[in-house]
Amino acid sequence: MHRRILAVVLLLAAAGPAAAQTTPDESTYDRIWRQFTIYDDKTNAVVQRVQLSGRFQHEFAALDTDQGDHDEWNTRRLRVGPRVTLFQHYTVAAEAELNPQEHDPLYLRVTDVYVQWSRNERLLVTVGKQGVAYTMDGATSSKELLTIDRSNLANNIWFPQEYLPGASVAGRLAPWNYRVGVYSSGTANREFGSVDGGTATLAVLGYDFAKRLDVRQALLSANYVYQNPDAHNTFTRPLEHIVSINFRLEEPAWGLRTDVSAADGYLGQPDLWSVTAMPYYNVTAKLQLVTRYTYLDSDGPNGILLGTYENKIVRGRGDEYQELYLGANYFFYGHKLKLQSGLQIADMNDRAGDGGAYSGASWVTGLRIGWP
Repeated sequence: MHRRILAVVLLLAAAGPAAAQTTPDESTYDRIWRQFTIYDDKTNAVVQRVQLSGRFQHEFAALDTDQGDHDEWNTRRLRVGPRVTLFQHYTVAAEAELNPQEHDPLYLRVTDVYVQWSRNERLLVTVGKQGVAYTMDGATSSKELLTIDRSNLANNIWFPQEYLPGASVAGRLAPWNYRVGVYSSGTANREFGSVDGGTATLAVLGYDFAKRLDVRQALLSANYVYQNPDAHNTFTRPLEHIVSINFRLEEPAWGLRTDVSAADGYLGQPDLWSVTAMPYYNVTAKLQLVTRYTYLDSDGPNGILLGTYENKIVRGRGDEYQELYLGANYFFYGHKLKLQSGLQIADMNDRAGDGGAYSGASWVTGLRIGWP
């Protein structure tokens, strides 16, 4: 599998020099990605656009820890589906997540299936299964992450299942932006889940200080989530109240993203709080260096989970976690085609002494492709 992925990378990377032979306004990458737009006619009164959306993310992970070693090639995400613009103001979208590595099952789940309506950026109404966007990393698409994976703050305080059935209203009235949503959080399955649990309510309010600070972006956002405690809920984490204050500062050459989050647990889940800071520097238009520090604390034993690969070595939980990430990104075609690599050094305490202690380093390198 990884040899085929390497061949794809080399083929797409080779398009860079070829771009100089195309018109000044369109690169070879533009021409390739344009193929994901199957139909485009703004004069059609019914169907204006049909696109194929999705992402392919493949990576190699290697871990060296006190508790054991592990390495693997992994197709982290493969999602594909249609996105159709109708009647000028409606969008119908659906994506399914597939598992090409094992083929049984090939189909893993439906991620998002929704209908959107909007006339302008001030109001966007979405109904259906959709992403629940809060915390800094949780509100960032996996296509556009600056680190190869989300922080352990998001893994514990955000809803990693991410896509829930519900309805939301969002918009931007510069310099303000907002989002309000109500979602079902019952028993999870591969489609819409069972409506046998409670609901999760999200409110987000942000203000961009960019003009005041004379920078490209300086977005401060307050996020609040409330969900009814319910034993049937397996779509989300067992957290009743969640608060996240995050800040996104961006300049052409550098940037900084921070997040301070806290959550009240239920059904035995201890309360959590966490902080993360992620400065980055753009060496060139294509090469970016990123570092991140994350601290996570539980007010009781066994409150903290490890991330995707660390969890394969240590299945237990801990009560205090620290992580330092050092990484680099190379953008062939922005976030649509990039290589990411990161070294993460992490440590988790387990005062209960029941198998949650972790200390080690992980290195993950991967290809990220997103379309259209």
